[in-house]
Amino acid sequence: MYAVEAAMRAYAKKWNEDEEKWGLVGLLHDFDYERYPSAPDHPLQGSKVLREKGVSEDIVYAILSHADYLSDYPRVSRLDKTLYACDELCGFLVACAYVRPLRFADLEAKSVRKKLKNLSFAAAVNRDDIQRGVTDLGLDLDEHITFCIEALRGISDKLFDN
Repeated sequence: MYAVEAAMRAYAKKWNEDEEKWGLVGLLHDFDYERYPSAPDHPLQGSKVLREKGVSEDIVYAILSHADYLSDYPRVSRLDKTLYACDELCGFLVACAYVRPLRFADLEAKSVRKKLKNLSFAAAVNRDDIQRGVTDLGLDLDEHITFCIEALRGISDKLFDN
């Protein structure tokens, strides 16, 4: 969730959006996953908690829209689409960096694309979701990968023990 938060904050800054709000969406989007890992409980159960806590509806909606199986919540705003585009990719980028001695320091889009083709690497990451996310947001895959890597370089210490 830290990785998605960092990428969301970076995109908010790039597009002159509310960095705190976008970062919060990234940080909270999977907060209920350990307790409710099955669809559609995740993120429906979490959305109830967020609403009870007074979290704004656009934040709750963005979190709900990141689940493809919740057809009542299509991705319509840039916030919704950016969360979806960053979610799977950030998990994949962390996996890529984890197997490199320098982590994010020397990670490049070319290496990530190569790993994406290796379906046994980080097999739980849905490659179609990554492509759908960049397409829906109107981004080039290499540009998006590079942008997210840069965002994650700044928080590498939060993501890895060493």
